Amino acid sequence: MAGGDLKVLFRTNDPGLRATEAFTNRQAQWEAVAGGLEGHMRRVTGPGFNAEDLEAPRTNLLVFHGVGGIGKTTLSRRLEAALADEVHRPEQWERNVHGDARLVPVRIDLARSAGVDFERLVLTLRLALARIGRPLPAFDLALRRYWEHQHPGQSLEEYLRSGGLASRYGQALPQQMQSVLGDVAQALALPGTIGTVIGQMTVSLIGALRERRQTVRVLAGCWRLADLLEAEPDLEALSFYPHLLAWELAQLPADKRVVPVVLLDTFEDVGDRTHRDLERLIQRVVWLMPNAYFIVTGRSRLQWGDAALQGQLDWAGPTAWPGLAAHSLPHQASRGIGHGRQVLIGDFSPEDCEDYLARRLIHDGQPLIPAPIRQVIAKRSHGLPLYLDLSVMRFLELRRGGNTPQAGDFEADFPALIARTLADLTPEERSVLRSVALLDSFDLQLATQTAGLSHQSAALRLTERPFVRENPWGLWPFHLHDLIRSTLLNAEDHTDDRWSPDDWLAAARRAHTALGEAWQAGDGVDRRLLVSCLRQGLALARDFRLELGWLADAAWVYVRDAIWEPLAPPARDENERGQGRLETAADGLGEVLSALARRQHEHRGHIADRLARVIDAGVLPADLREMPLYYLAKDQRDLGDSAASLRGMQQVADGGGRMAPDARRGLAHLARLAGDFPTTLSLARQAGREGRGQRIEGDVWWAHGDMARAAAAYRTARGEAEEEGVAGEVAVCQAQLSLALSFTDSQAAAEEISLAEQLLAQLDMRATDLTVRIAALARDAGRDDADIEDRARLVRTEAQVGGVKEAEVKLELVLAFHHAIRAKREQLDVGPGRLGELAKGGDHAHCIEIARFMSGLPPTPEATVQWVDVADDVRRRWHRLVQQRLSCQGPA
Repeated sequence: MAGGDLKVLFRTNDPGLRATEAFTNRQAQWEAVAGGLEGHMRRVTGPGFNAEDLEAPRTNLLVFHGVGGIGKTTLSRRLEAALADEVHRPEQWERNVHGDARLVPVRIDLARSAGVDFERLVLTLRLALARIGRPLPAFDLALRRYWEHQHPGQSLEEYLRSGGLASRYGQALPQQMQSVLGDVAQALALPGTIGTVIGQMTVSLIGALRERRQTVRVLAGCWRLADLLEAEPDLEALSFYPHLLAWELAQLPADKRVVPVVLLDTFEDVGDRTHRDLERLIQRVVWLMPNAYFIVTGRSRLQWGDAALQGQLDWAGPTAWPGLAAHSLPHQASRGIGHGRQVLIGDFSPEDCEDYLARRLIHDGQPLIPAPIRQVIAKRSHGLPLYLDLSVMRFLELRRGGNTPQAGDFEADFPALIARTLADLTPEERSVLRSVALLDSFDLQLATQTAGLSHQSAALRLTERPFVRENPWGLWPFHLHDLIRSTLLNAEDHTDDRWSPDDWLAAARRAHTALGEAWQAGDGVDRRLLVSCLRQGLALARDFRLELGWLADAAWVYVRDAIWEPLAPPARDENERGQGRLETAADGLGEVLSALARRQHEHRGHIADRLARVIDAGVLPADLREMPLYYLAKDQRDLGDSAASLRGMQQVADGGGRMAPDARRGLAHLARLAGDFPTTLSLARQAGREGRGQRIEGDVWWAHGDMARAAAAYRTARGEAEEEGVAGEVAVCQAQLSLALSFTDSQAAAEEISLAEQLLAQLDMRATDLTVRIAALARDAGRDDADIEDRARLVRTEAQVGGVKEAEVKLELVLAFHHAIRAKREQLDVGPGRLGELAKGGDHAHCIEIARFMSGLPPTPEATVQWVDVADDVRRRWHRLVQQRLSCQGPA
């Protein structure tokens, strides 16, 4: 048992129990790099090393792994700078790592956002080696052949310029490659220009290599070159070309020898632990270049040393990769083979938490801690190694007492974490730490106000501690390590300066007040600030039963803008409060706002149930109760329950509160759905600007087929919303405008649809997004090449999943328009289709009439629709829209 595990050794009488542990810091990481490179240099310069040996185990790899944000990318960049130039090396990194050899570091960011595919990775390696100032003919010939097959018509020089590689590495590679082609063509006595004879050159070169002609004696030394040139020049073949780079490096004279150091960063983005296609190609590069040294940084331990991956990767298991296995074999470790080739940076990833616990305590070759317990510990640890160690001690303590540890024994935090976290903090820093535990995130001002201090120095010092994480792009950049925060809030505190319940309540009130002041000090249009203040403020008011205060006004602003960012306060401690109970006004308000945000992602029926539950609980003050009432009525309308919607809208309108204008607009919409357009128009004019009367008028004229008048109303409504700065209403009006123009002017509609899509890119509005997609269908209606039916099927499914009946009706009207155009062209009869089903409850009956009008048919005898105009005028307008579209598109 290692010296670091003496605490385990002295907790048991079982001589068969073995324990392992590993942890490191930045200085140790540099020492690992320096030691690894020194060992690598000795191997590649030794007399027995052969760069073409494809069977020997690989030790040319070092892995740093840790949780996101722990500093892996920073470390990778610092290593690149230190290896390239000792001037940039940190003072404590004094150790020389290369002797007389020349290092060629090249860092490749594998993050998805960096857009590095395997082809670009191989090109980057070759470009970096262009610094040595001499051609690499074997590789360059294979690469040129690959490039002409995979990128016909695009020169490599052009690709390097457009991809930014030329600016980083220069233009040496194309020049070196051209030189190689010229030399080989001359050696083979080939006529013509190089560009026209590359295929002939390859055939001739392969023959010369097979015959080992004197003219190609240098290349003939690479005995796998002919096979690589004969292979189909695809991505699979490209992944073997690094072998040629390794061979070329081995041919350099001793005084020109270089050692590539390849830093592969963000390795977690290569793929997951199921899909390993790119990982397999990258592993092949590492294996085929044993004289290069690779430093990998990623979130999880590299699994190449696990024998279970054989078949998924070309080389897997401890024999192929000594030191990469989860634990090295004893005889290997005793000889120092591969020891320390996987180095943890900071916290463990979730997979490694369980793996660590499985290997921490071993008895008879098996994990001592059962899998269910490992899973609980790993989840609660948030990746903190200290928590894992404390859990191991708890496991041994329970076992020592004669108990069989159960998973429930680990559903708790460790008070020791508090003591060890607070150990070297000043009293003021301790106060700030406990205060900010109440917050998801904070800045210096918020932390200082919550702690009740008059100066920020304690908060500033605290942010420098390792358990405070920083996101420089966050509104409030700092947050506590999740486990530290959970422990401070939930574990029993035995420190001398522990807080009483009243102390926590006072800090919660200060935090609540500080959040309100932060929001009120804003410019009123910063949605990120609004949502962040609401989210944290609701959680504090809920957990400490505080008065809503500023939260009520903030909630109204959140609802007014109709942008609907996700807004679910952090889950409370269910063990103390009970699950899902609505006990306070903060409970009710949080549930309402969360439900409204989820309207864009869930079925309206589920949202209606949540809103009804809040109303029935009666926890909201009178001025806020109309909020769930209105949106419940709105959801009931979407679900087709117009009678219930009418009652709710009328109740809110009669109340005269903040949502009364919205409710009056809702009553107008209900009249429109019922086919009573004179009443709808009258209500729209009564609603005025506050009630979005112009948008309602636009809906009336749209139904009448008067698209010019509808578009004018929508533009006016959009302008009013822009003046008020209500982004959600602007998007709604823009979507309706694009729908109206889609029936009359395809070119103008395309521009308006594009604008609507731009507006919605920053918002979360499902129904409005569906309207824009329906407008695109209307714009393309009648075309044979527009895939109307398939696109409509997708929109219909989303509308049904969301319970947005009006979107379904709009869609079916557009399909009726499409079918009417095609019917006129092909002399077919079309019926109302799904509109009949959607109008069964009485609403949307006018849509069946519109569908008939499109085909030139008269109103149905039993029609009850009350038009503003004469029905025959409405019929002529809709029929004229079909005729106009038909004349634009021409016969089939």
